[in-house]
Amino acid sequence: MEITPLSRDTLVVANDQDVVPFRNNVKLHAERIKMGLINQTKLITAASEMVRNMLKYGNGGVTVIEIVTRGINKGVRVTFADKGPGIENIPQAMQDGFSTGKSLGLGLPGTKRLVNEFDIKSGPGVGTTVTIIKWANG
Repeated sequence: MEITPLSRDTLVVANDQDVVPFRNNVKLHAERIKMGLINQTKLITAASEMVRNMLKYGNGGVTVIEIVTRGINKGVRVTFADKGPGIENIPQAMQDGFSTGKSLGLGLPGTKRLVNEFDIKSGPGVGTTVTIIKWANG
């Protein structure tokens, strides 16, 4: 079944000061569709991790926050796009513990576990685009 966007907000995230307004915007979208508190927390945690990755590895980028539907289900879809160096080996990057930045290496795989749908497109020199969806009832 096709996903239909109902609303869309685009925010540029260029520095750490942009993170709190971004998080607040994600929360607002989740509240609009009456997403439960646990799912809101998972969504905001996942979105926060991705926006931090975008700042750290991609020198910032553009986020798109949407309320979407698939049939009777409503959700929040967040897309993160940067023009950074890209990810050479996506399967390796998706493994727990792998990191190029001296971190715990839980960002991408941890985010995938927190959301219902996760998609990543990247390559050397082309940047990275990650799209996540958290359904209100999932």
